[in-house]
Amino acid sequence: MYSQRIVIDGLQYCNWDREYFQTLKNSGITAVHATIVYHETARETLSRFAEWNLRFEQNADLIMPIHSVADIEKAKALGKVGIFFGAQNCSSIDDEIGLIEVMRQQGLLIMQLTYNNQSLLATGCYEKNDNGITRFGKQAIAEMNRVGMIIDMSHSAERSTLEAIDLSSRPICISHANPTFAFEALRNKSDTVIKSLAARGGLLGFSLYPFHLPNGSQCSLDDFCQMVAKTADMVGVEHLGIGSDLCLNQPQAVLEWMRNGRWSKAMDYGEGSANNSGWPDSLPWFCGSAGMENIYNGLIRYGFSESEAGQVLGENWFNFLKQGLEPIS
Repeated sequence: MYSQRIVIDGLQYCNWDREYFQTLKNSGITAVHATIVYHETARETLSRFAEWNLRFEQNADLIMPIHSVADIEKAKALGKVGIFFGAQNCSSIDDEIGLIEVMRQQGLLIMQLTYNNQSLLATGCYEKNDNGITRFGKQAIAEMNRVGMIIDMSHSAERSTLEAIDLSSRPICISHANPTFAFEALRNKSDTVIKSLAARGGLLGFSLYPFHLPNGSQCSLDDFCQMVAKTADMVGVEHLGIGSDLCLNQPQAVLEWMRNGRWSKAMDYGEGSANNSGWPDSLPWFCGSAGMENIYNGLIRYGFSESEAGQVLGENWFNFLKQGLEPIS
């Protein structure tokens, strides 16, 4: 039964208000990986934590912070939605390796090494030349491994991603991207990357962002389940999760901040098309409070067992986080 499962969405950046927290609770989601950083500096990141502290205070009946997998179990028992934090860029550590541990202590559980562009640590998926992991990046990976911060390569280029998988002593994630066999997009991942990720114990979170799905906003639930099934056949169901990349009720200014930050005066169209300048139309079967349950039931109809569907909907994320969040003494 879906209601008895630990359900984890491996990435969202929605309009975080009480109405949406109620929607999350009604959806049966146990925990959500919430983006707290796109281009924020270390100082600005602290303000993002402060904003979330106020949300936790004002909505304590609905949500709670997640610092460990024990907190996820607690959220399930209490009927609350757990929120754990991630950064979609390494801007939150500035150029100071010691801030990795500081941010982890604040509750930053996951960090991408880059967001589309070249960073101090790695190359993003929109760059023409992929130079791989930098000298700083190699040390940052080792430090993230030490303090129990998960490495995420969702927006990274292929060579950088493969190098991060090999350099990391702990499994990494691609929290929100899809296979290129399903849809060719700069951010989607090749079979080579997915196989390498799985071989080292990593996890792929399937994205529901229409620009990265077969048939875009017309992607059907069957189309999505077929993509999951084909990937499961390739690497095993135990390496798969959901990272919806859901950005509900966000204004255009948020989209521009995500893509442009402070680095560009002109609108960055990401995949190279002006048609992607606005938010895509939502998937009708993945909006409101029924989205994750629709995927669960869809996977079962497609041939997954209830146990396998439960793994994809959250248990794989739970086990992955359990392995990766404890600091190495």
